[in-house]
Amino acid sequence: MKVLIVDDEAPARERLKRLIQDIDGYEVAGEAANGMEAVQIFNRTQPEVVLLDIRMPVMDGIEAAQHLSNHDSPPAVIFTTAYGDHALQAFETHAVGYLLKPIRRERLEEALQATQRTTRAQTGNIAEETKPEGRSHICVRQRGNLELIAIEDIQFFYAEHKYVTLKHREGEVLIEESLVSLEKEFGERFLRIHRNCLVSVDQLHGLDKLPDGTHRVQLTDSEDSLEVSRRHLSTVRKILRGKL
Repeated sequence: MKVLIVDDEAPARERLKRLIQDIDGYEVAGEAANGMEAVQIFNRTQPEVVLLDIRMPVMDGIEAAQHLSNHDSPPAVIFTTAYGDHALQAFETHAVGYLLKPIRRERLEEALQATQRTTRAQTGNIAEETKPEGRSHICVRQRGNLELIAIEDIQFFYAEHKYVTLKHREGEVLIEESLVSLEKEFGERFLRIHRNCLVSVDQLHGLDKLPDGTHRVQLTDSEDSLEVSRRHLSTVRKILRGKL
């Protein structure tokens, strides 16, 4: 089985690499220094197991695990950490488990063997139950790979029929998330301007009143015209006044 090692400290990655090389049936597929690199390398190498440090810069291990669970064939995740804090209690109920540093060979081998019994549902559950407050990226599936879109690059979310379109600086994609859940998670960064639309507060630039009495927002980096409902009009005006 192929194993991806993710840790922001090079000595820790090297130690895990040596330990894995001593365990029959496993090989190191690659190394990453943070959660974002982990997702990118996973796309290229498709390992069955990811050894994932929790506290890392750029993107921590918990968010990375959530993104990895979106893949059609998600890997089994084993969290590694030097901190035995209360957050680890959530991991103990799942087959993927965690390892406390310094990691011993025997414990690592036991954890790797346990991953072979981990189901896709269990892998998805751990990511959902440890979902971070406000992700730094949205993960989407594109041509069999995972693509990460930074929250600061997103201009708006627009719901139509059963789908939600995510519009960002480089284009747009369909995502399988509801506006309600997105608003709950990113309520401080995105403003609901209509029952079918959330707009990045940073993107709000102006407000136009049309001849028919309706209002539409102007965005900083987009030419899209988005309607503002009467219910949300006063809030939009208040935020725009605060930006002047």
